[in-house]
Amino acid sequence: MTVRAAVVGLGWAGRELWLPRLRTHEDFEVVSVVDPDPALRAAVAEATGLPAHAAVDALSTRDVDVVVVAVPNHLHSEVAAALLRRGLSVFLEKPVCLTSAEADTLARAEREGGGMLLAGSAARHRADVRELAALVPGLGRVRHVDLAWVRARGVPKAGGWFTQRSLAGGGVLVDLGWHLLDALASVVGPAGFAQVVGATSDDFVNVGAWSAAWRQDQPADALSGDVEDTARGFLVRDDGISVALRASWASHAALDLSLIHVEGSAGTAELRCTFGFSPNRQPESVLTVTREGTTQPIPVPAEPIGAEYRRQLDGLAALLADPANRGRAIEQARGTVQLIESFYESARAAGGARSARPAATHEEVRTS
Repeated sequence: MTVRAAVVGLGWAGRELWLPRLRTHEDFEVVSVVDPDPALRAAVAEATGLPAHAAVDALSTRDVDVVVVAVPNHLHSEVAAALLRRGLSVFLEKPVCLTSAEADTLARAEREGGGMLLAGSAARHRADVRELAALVPGLGRVRHVDLAWVRARGVPKAGGWFTQRSLAGGGVLVDLGWHLLDALASVVGPAGFAQVVGATSDDFVNVGAWSAAWRQDQPADALSGDVEDTARGFLVRDDGISVALRASWASHAALDLSLIHVEGSAGTAELRCTFGFSPNRQPESVLTVTREGTTQPIPVPAEPIGAEYRRQLDGLAALLADPANRGRAIEQARGTVQLIESFYESARAAGGARSARPAATHEEVRTS
């Protein structure tokens, strides 16, 4: 049976990620879109012929089976909870919520309304991450994981909501870190965290030259971001696995690197690739296994950039049809947001890391 879908939020993610994939996926029929911006509504309605509404009140269970929510972070919980209370099921990409209190709100809305909340997170649906996960049982007992997503240049929309703590809930830890933590759970299994130590820095967030080129956003004239662009942490899970985590929107590297390195008692496995849509990419995904001094390359299926977003939709209809999935996404999100809260608390206790001077651009380094 075809799933009738609505898209709420017509910013970059709604327009470029979800709307085109939903419209070409055999499991879905897009029946309407929602955005408060009349110009965006008009543009999408003209391009697609879809009904475009100003508010989610126009959506009902009579016409819609699932609502894909692609609004700014600070609206995730508010919009999703409003839809759930109306009995509508919701697919909400990370971050599902920004605080433990928002997780509580979503849980109540799901229970009271009867809809289902499903959470999206792209990294676990990549073919190379799945190949890595398949290797883990052969590594013996997992002892440690290195997780990193380090961009060369990639501060999202400098001066926009992404860099305002009141709107985004945090910086790169909430943005890229959520993907890394979800990838960790998909590779070695889910678990809570017994110990969390974190540090943050903000050397690049207010320097327009470090903005994300692929989004084609124009930075604001005056940048005033108050979030971190880099988060570094050391975590210990309840099952004893230690985790070194680094997430960076910008760095002095030439290319973006996403890294998952798993150390086990019988060997190690490492994936080096580039998550997301950045043009500053590793040439290809490289997956290796090392045992007793010998490293073996493992073939990785080639796939187009962004394939993991369509793959999330491949299993969505089945998840919606299974009532046992109700409540699971919120509990998983609760664990992630509690870890993020603990990370920021640790960073604040250490005094944060406000930079005394913004990082120099390449041009400034050459001329100084």
